[in-house]
Formats: sequence, C-alpha cells, structure tokens
Amino acid sequence: MDTARYKAFLAAVETGSFAAAAKQMDYTVSGVSQLVAALEKELGFPLLLRSRHGVTLSPNGERLLVPIRQLLTEEKRMEELASDIRGLLTGSLNIAAYSSVATHWLPPVIGRFQKDYPQIKIHLMEGIRQEVTAWLDKGTADIGFLSYQEPMPYDWIPLSDDEMVAAVPPDHELAPDGPYPLARCQEETVIMPALGKDDDVLQLLKKNNLQPRIGYTTLENSAAISMVEEGLGISIMNRLITRKRVTSAVLLPLDPPASITLGIAFLPGNAASPTVRKFAQYALAITTHRPITE
Repeated sequence: MDTARYKAFLAAVETGSFAAAAKQMDYTVSGVSQLVAALEKELGFPLLLRSRHGVTLSPNGERLLVPIRQLLTEEKRMEELASDIRGLLTGSLNIAAYSSVATHWLPPVIGRFQKDYPQIKIHLMEGIRQEVTAWLDKGTADIGFLSYQEPMPYDWIPLSDDEMVAAVPPDHELAPDGPYPLARCQEETVIMPALGKDDDVLQLLKKNNLQPRIGYTTLENSAAISMVEEGLGISIMNRLITRKRVTSAVLLPLDPPASITLGIAFLPGNAASPTVRKFAQYALAITTHRPITE
C-alpha cells in the first residue's frame, strides 16, 4: 500500500507548513505539496487550508486526521510484524518520557538496544505527564515512560518507586534532616516547575487538600532548583529529577511520606509492535539490573 500521500498530509499538519514537512520527510516542498494535492483529489475535498503563514486543517481534514493516524500506525505495525516473522526488528521507535527518565535512565537502555538493533531509528521526546499521555493517545509516541495514575488505559510495566521530596534552601529551619510537613507549602513561597502543571505534584497536593502559596513558576526543574538555592522559596519534586542538579539545596522527606511509581506504558493487548515490546524488555532489564532475556 502506497501511504506516502497520507504521510505527507500528516507531516504538514504536525509541522504547520509544506516546507517544514519537506524537511522532515527529506522531500522537496513541491513534492510534499503534490502528494497532498493528489490525496485531496482522490478524496474529492480539501484537507488543508493554505495561507502565506502555512497550512491548517480544514473541517474535513479534522474529521480524517484520527483515521489517517490509525492507518499509518497499523502500516508501521504490519511492517514490524513482518520483520519479526523474518527474525528481524526494523523501522523506527518514538519514545516519550519525563525529562528525568530521559536523562538518567534511558541513555544506557537506548545504547544497548541500538547496539543489538542498529537498524531501528529512535526519536526521543521529553515532556510532563500530560504531554506524554497526549503523544501516546495520538500515536505520536509508541512507548511512554511516566508515572502511574488512574485511569491507566495502556499496558503498564512498573520500574521503580521514586520518593517525593521538598527541595529547600541550605539555611532553611528544617534543614538538614526534616521532614518537611507538606502543609507548610500553604505558608511559604513555593516554586512550581513545568509552569505549575506538574501532574505528579498537583495530584499529591490535591490528595492532601492543599493549596500551595505559589510564588514562582518555571519551565525547567533545574531552574526551580537554582531558585531554591538562591533562597527564593521551596519546591516539591520527585528525587530522580534532582540527580546531578543539586548544588546547595537540601532535599527533605515529606510528612506524610509520598512517592510516585515510574514505569513503561504502551498500547494494550496486541496493538503494540514487536519493536515496542522488545524495547520495553530492555528497559525493564537494564533499569532493574536484570539480565536481558530473549
């Protein structure tokens, strides 16, 4: 099945222009434009609205976006199944992960996996929980590394529990041992990473019926830690985030204690490709220090 026209359409939607889609696909701009035009001619209606600023979905394009994504996902899965039957793993793998997992856990997993399967192209995307789940839902990501929360609509493999801690300035009155009463976040300035949208922190606060006194929001966790070290406030995060980032901040256990479970999520049942399942097998073995089994 020739799906180049569908791939060109999807690339144009995701990048916002034929020029960016052409760069992504290693095509000419006119080549991408012609592929999309041919698809529109076959279907009998426009899928994209063109302007000098780029392209956007037409109403009919909106209606077909999900089926086209599903078609390309199934094509990729069929190709990988065929390769698996031949005893090979080929194609590509799109991984979505927390930045802390991408930084500290995934490099050795990817390194070992690529050593054994060099023909597989890997694309790594980093984001907060809401972004990782959105990428999985859309099919942009094949496998995700994130924390467990209900509901969990994917197949799930737990990897490790990670303690939630309070990062406080070195001269904080509870340093160096703590613990840090979580309710104190309502009384002192809190620095919230992920622009205040860190779902793991938000769920923890919601569970304890707390409204933190947010003084600052940052995009990056490293910026939040630096602000803590300057005495601008405290921050709450999981311990993995702080690895190799803390200079003078003090990490205190929370009262009551709290943790998140980090693990692997992918499409349920037989929907996940052999490549996804093989990579999950490698990730489980390497992060839990077990041998890789065939």
